[in-house]
Amino acid sequence: MKKLILPFLIISSLAGCSSTAGLDKATQYTGGEILGDATSFYWTTETIENPVSGSDYVNDGKSGWYKTYYKWNEGKVQELIRKGETLTDKQGMVPFSVVIRFNADGEAIYQQYRLGGHILPLNENQLVRYLQEAQTVTAVVNQQKTQGTILLQGLWTGKTFKSCDGKVYNKIEFNKTLPKFVVNRLSSVDSYVAFLGKVSGKSVEVDTLLMMADQNQQCIARPSYIKE
Repeated sequence: MKKLILPFLIISSLAGCSSTAGLDKATQYTGGEILGDATSFYWTTETIENPVSGSDYVNDGKSGWYKTYYKWNEGKVQELIRKGETLTDKQGMVPFSVVIRFNADGEAIYQQYRLGGHILPLNENQLVRYLQEAQTVTAVVNQQKTQGTILLQGLWTGKTFKSCDGKVYNKIEFNKTLPKFVVNRLSSVDSYVAFLGKVSGKSVEVDTLLMMADQNQQCIARPSYIKE
């Protein structure tokens, strides 16, 4: 994983929301946030009434990273699959995965937690936390949706921004003052950037700069471990 200049949070090849094939009246939305050292990208697929699925990409600096896919049924989390790496005391960074399936009452009827080469149990507090994290994805996205804010990523050349879905924006405005070293880099070096912002025609209004890396950084696609 490349070393990033700002707290890592990548994602979304999006400049808005789009219809999702195969899901009646379902729409995709995006969002993200930075909490402490953790930077997160969020995606949801929602109908008018309920979320259908959601995903996150979370990078917690030196502590590790993970990607999760959540599936809802009638407004309740039905299944989640998470894969990533986490820092351990004895082995350093090791891979881990989590699979949990819930019944209609929110009880875990199946669970599997793999850390390195070991299968370990999940306690009740951990199961509750996973459910809370699923709700965080939808809550943050819904709040940012009402504000007209979306998650964008792409290449900044110093004059234009080319998003990961190929759209080019000629005017970029930053709502917050950036550190001097960031301003210098953005003005002199082609950089990969990810941010929360608003789009209007060929203009982008940046609310929060989430990540900056060299131009070789790849866009991160929405994680999907479960068939919709």
